[in-house]
Amino acid sequence: MNQTHNKFSAIWAGILLTLCSLSAYAEDSKIEPPMNKDQVEGRVEETKGKVKEMTGKIIDDKGMEVEGNVQKNLGKAQKGYGDIKQDIKEGK
Repeated sequence: MNQTHNKFSAIWAGILLTLCSLSAYAEDSKIEPPMNKDQVEGRVEETKGKVKEMTGKIIDDKGMEVEGNVQKNLGKAQKGYGDIKQDIKEGK
């Protein structure tokens, strides 16, 4: 029971850290031009994938860990696509 409690505490700690990092990112993004839909959705998927991957590692679930890794990388790809679209729009 105690080991399960520790795993869930670690999961909640990871989620809390992720949310704090998103908050810090939101503060930094106020300086930059607005992001497009692909940039936002990509970052959200990347973060969800990181949390899922970390949760899989903590609870020793290889399937969840792999699923999180795939989701994280798909989010990175979508974010990159959005970055390219933004650069083209800004004429960079």
